[in-house]
Amino acid sequence: MNILLVNDDGIYAPGMAALGQALGTVGNLYVCAPAENRSAMSHSITVTDHVYVNEAVYPAAERALVITGTPADCTKIGLQFFGEEGIKFDFVYSGINMGSNLGIDTLYSGTVGAAMEAAISGVRAVAVSAYERNTTHFETACELALAVMEPMMRDLDPETIININVPDLPKDQVKGVLVTSLGRRNFIDFFKLKDTGGYKLTGDPQDFADGDKAIDLAAVANGYASITPLHFDFTNKKELETLRSWDLRI
Repeated sequence: MNILLVNDDGIYAPGMAALGQALGTVGNLYVCAPAENRSAMSHSITVTDHVYVNEAVYPAAERALVITGTPADCTKIGLQFFGEEGIKFDFVYSGINMGSNLGIDTLYSGTVGAAMEAAISGVRAVAVSAYERNTTHFETACELALAVMEPMMRDLDPETIININVPDLPKDQVKGVLVTSLGRRNFIDFFKLKDTGGYKLTGDPQDFADGDKAIDLAAVANGYASITPLHFDFTNKKELETLRSWDLRI
């Protein structure tokens, strides 16, 4: 089995290293990652600039590339460059992200965007994130990342992305795994004027500890690991007939 590992935190991020070690035990690992942190890049790709690609050395990996592009670029380049050498991938894993990708976060997330790019290319994809930006507990995320492989291959089409989020807790303190829907989280944020004269976005997320644990935000806030199936088709299908009923003429 061939696995491409990508991320948005940069090639030397500790979460990616932990996931790479785990994936290397079950398949042939290949890596393509940004040279530096490219968080919140969503599904952007580089079209107005050059992307530079270099070989890198990465633990547990057969081959590794480090690039100057976005997380989605990493997926595109990894699939193309290694594919040109005859390597066909069974999975693309994105993460482990330092910080959760829950609810509305998924629209901004470079981690999820890189996984989405794999699904568009017809390769099964998993996005993996840990709740805190200074996470130290990766074991649950790694174990769950491996556990979804077999059922994904058996039950899901390649266009379905699995989005995994885990609390920053020792494995024996994680309460279990919940299948969840995306919640609606709005950050209490604002652009703050800095001494340099520029503005920087700052703020905090809402607290969902008292929320419905069928929602990803509340599940993780209450000590559960969350898995959510995602898709790149944003169509609001329940409103298609509503729009067809409109008397629109040009």
